[in-house]
Amino acid sequence: MESVAIVGVGLIGGSFGLALRRQGFAGPILGVSSSGAIEAALELGAISSRSTLEEAVESADLLYLAQPVDRILSTLEQLAAPVASRLRRRPILITDAGSTKLRIVQHASRFLPPNSFLGGHPMAGKERSGVEVAEAALFQNRPYVLTPERGFSHPFEPAFRNWLNTFGARVISLDAAEHDRVVAFTSHLPQLLSTALAATLESASDPLFSELHGSGLLDMSRLARSSPALWSSIIATNRDCILSALDAFSTELAAIREAVERDSISTSFVRANTFSATLRK
Repeated sequence: MESVAIVGVGLIGGSFGLALRRQGFAGPILGVSSSGAIEAALELGAISSRSTLEEAVESADLLYLAQPVDRILSTLEQLAAPVASRLRRRPILITDAGSTKLRIVQHASRFLPPNSFLGGHPMAGKERSGVEVAEAALFQNRPYVLTPERGFSHPFEPAFRNWLNTFGARVISLDAAEHDRVVAFTSHLPQLLSTALAATLESASDPLFSELHGSGLLDMSRLARSSPALWSSIIATNRDCILSALDAFSTELAAIREAVERDSISTSFVRANTFSATLRK
């Protein structure tokens, strides 16, 4: 795997390029993105040159799709003809960094040849977006999920996995549907709860709320600063799992409300403390 192209040079794509360079990748890293993102990525050293999508397919060994989910789906359709042409000469591995996996994997199976696409999801990020906040250590000690289809085999897959390991990522292989079920609880639900909390305080229109608070509110409302455009496509492609997670939370919240009325909240705190202690930092 001697050359890489990153499609969507934002926080994740830029961090992927920076991580490659930090760990000694010496080959070209092409960037396919908006003019502003390309300029910023070149200045940071996340990419070595700009490219069109067609040029990237022609020259790169690894094509890394780091766009919002809806854009990834659209890009997979655009890749059908150029990837088929490229594979007649030499292999190319296409992977993505989308936050949902089942729809993306299904779309890739529809538009790309077998054994050319490996679904991925680095569970790392920030409430801010853009290549300006990219960092080489973003993936360190974070889960990086890969969702290979049954029987998947590609000559560049071992090298790609090895680079993820050198980043310090915890590489986990999962079925795409199982990934979406789990992250609905562990990623998508926290985002929506943070959004709901911040929206509740905003609706109350009390100016003291923005002054009279501790670090707990800052921690819990941090995700509410995430991009609505980014999250709309995540929700659209994982709606059923997210609704199940919201239903489970609503049941728990109703039980906590009842416990507050009865002054018996300690049981909920004990259960919550037990689970919180199991989370990996």
